[in-house]
Amino acid sequence: MIVLPTWIVVLLAIFAVIGITDRVFMPSVRWFFRSRANKAIEELNTRLQMRIQPFKLTRRQALVDQLMYDKEIVQAVEDEATKTGKPRQVVMAQAARYAKEIVPHFSAYTYFKIGTRLSRWLSELMYRVRLGYSDDEALKNVDKDATVVFVMNHRSNMDYVLVTYMASSSASLSYAVGEWARIWLLQSLLKAMGAYFIRRDSGNLLYRKVLSRYVRMATRQGVTQAVFPEGGLSRDGALREPKLGLISYMVSDFSAENNRDIVFVPVGVNYDRVIEDRVLTSRSEKQITGRSFRTSLSGVFGYFARNMKLWFKGKLYRYGYACVSFGTPVSLKQWSGQNDVNFQGLDDKDQREPIKQLGADLMASIAATVPVLPVSLVATVFLGSKGEWMSELEVKSQVFDLITQLEKRHAHIYIPRENRDYAVSAGLRMLTLRHLVKERDGLYRENQTEITLLEYYANSIKHFM
Repeated sequence: MIVLPTWIVVLLAIFAVIGITDRVFMPSVRWFFRSRANKAIEELNTRLQMRIQPFKLTRRQALVDQLMYDKEIVQAVEDEATKTGKPRQVVMAQAARYAKEIVPHFSAYTYFKIGTRLSRWLSELMYRVRLGYSDDEALKNVDKDATVVFVMNHRSNMDYVLVTYMASSSASLSYAVGEWARIWLLQSLLKAMGAYFIRRDSGNLLYRKVLSRYVRMATRQGVTQAVFPEGGLSRDGALREPKLGLISYMVSDFSAENNRDIVFVPVGVNYDRVIEDRVLTSRSEKQITGRSFRTSLSGVFGYFARNMKLWFKGKLYRYGYACVSFGTPVSLKQWSGQNDVNFQGLDDKDQREPIKQLGADLMASIAATVPVLPVSLVATVFLGSKGEWMSELEVKSQVFDLITQLEKRHAHIYIPRENRDYAVSAGLRMLTLRHLVKERDGLYRENQTEITLLEYYANSIKHFM
């Protein structure tokens, strides 16, 4: 007979239960939930126009391992070790950290049950969300096996939320997200929604190689992605010159014969009010007027108090309209054939010019897709008024003339309620409430101290002029 203390017997019993649970019950539980998840994904794929690819559902560690054994990354590690004199194992561990930082861990449940519902709630809480122009016929004819990449202008950090909501019935989007979102809990949510983080201004060659290989791998495997060719938010409201890093990774070594097609879908986004407008224009504002934009806790509470007051009075109109338009897709296979370009076999230097040309064509498609909203129309008219006071009737007359000009240039104009009178009234009301336009005895004039912000909203349609 062996006599054991009671606490050892209890400890052994606990370990036995854990062992039995782990070896006997947990495999069955994991199989049950995995089968449920697979059925849910199969059901989703029957409803989505752009299917969730198996690559996106691969376990994150398997993707990291696949990335680390890529021959180009192995060669980059060797080059870095030779260049810096560091041990190869140290450089390999550094590359592995980069890979874990970049590779997401997509969860269909998180994306469709939490992410899209949250994006819908937040979008509709802040804006009157509208779908503008959409080339539905061309979008339906996109090759089912093609990799779809949504390319869009970047007006606000709300772009991520708004486009996720608007595209949720067709696709799950994988965003390239900057370092601003590397906040505890938020970054976990974004990674579970398929986003991958990038260091936009990193000059580290090893990091850039790991990033480029992941983007190329995801593109070759058909992952639906969304990128902002401008690289960052527009500070003056106008479209920026494209930064083509991510797009160059996608098309690098592309072969029309051997690779699945890459289809770029131009997306235009516009707002009657951008949440960060004063922050974005603060640099220009200081240069012009010498004023600096500052915020404080009392200012934040004051802002909410004013909005609550307007809400009780029935005069809180949210932030006006937010509109998304989807343009005609651009097939890389067709584009390559029309421009006699073959990316396969080109080194980095030789493909700069073709990629630059592709970027210019994509930006032109995005520019043509940007919706024209009431605030941008009214702001443009006041900037051209040269400080003269105008009646509401005069404002409407000039806006109607502007709409006619824009229609001739094939701009996509969103007219709320299909009523031009109401559209002008809505835009004028928004600018008056924000004191960007002054009102006196039924006459209106731009507020000279807010010219920078008026220009910001007018610049969103400046490219049509």
